[in-house]
Amino acid sequence: MTGAQPMTEAEYYVLLALMQPIHGYGLMQRIRELSGGRMDMGPGTLYGVLTRMRRSRLIRLDFEDERRKTYIITDAGKQALLREYERIRLMAHDGRMLETL
Repeated sequence: MTGAQPMTEAEYYVLLALMQPIHGYGLMQRIRELSGGRMDMGPGTLYGVLTRMRRSRLIRLDFEDERRKTYIITDAGKQALLREYERIRLMAHDGRMLETL
């Protein structure tokens, strides 16, 4: 999850979804919406990604009560997301010749 290594699809969508603060269940729904239903992330995967991203300081806890934890992306997370977006964009550009197949 550093600038030297590509993100997983799950990591990318978690950061993208956390551009606005949201709690875990809402995060799963937002990821499904952002991906057009392609990404249906279960709680085990989600909470593993959230734990790793908190350790890496890409996200932080925004609010917590007895029922929910709300997360948000950090500035470091935004920079990592932008780098990953640019990497994906360049790969898609480089593969544009495939459109003629």
